Amino acid sequence: MEPLREGDPARIGPYRLIARLGAGAMGQVYLGEDPNGRKAAVKLLNPELADSPEYRERFAREFEAARRVAGDRTGQVVDADPEAERPWLATAYVPGPTLREFVVREGPWTRPAVPHSERASPRA
Repeated sequence: MEPLREGDPARIGPYRLIARLGAGAMGQVYLGEDPNGRKAAVKLLNPELADSPEYRERFAREFEAARRVAGDRTGQVVDADPEAERPWLATAYVPGPTLREFVVREGPWTRPAVPHSERASPRA
């Protein structure tokens, strides 16, 4: 988690932003808090991509896919505005180390140690 930077928004939708959680090719992810004090991971599409119909459609597909995912190891989608000037998506915040922090501390998992690995099918 990193502090917010100059130029970061103070709010996205109903979420007051608290910190930066990470970034990907499509956007920045922030830790946000709603008016009831619930924390969420809020992903905001990068400004240079927000004007691209292709990336807006890709972000909307990501939102639809994330909405359908449920399980005890995923953050459930709690809010989104894929039609906003800069589309955003909020999922329940699950505190814990990043994958990188975990691997540095614990080392990589072996296949038998991965939860539900017996049900996973290898991809070609």
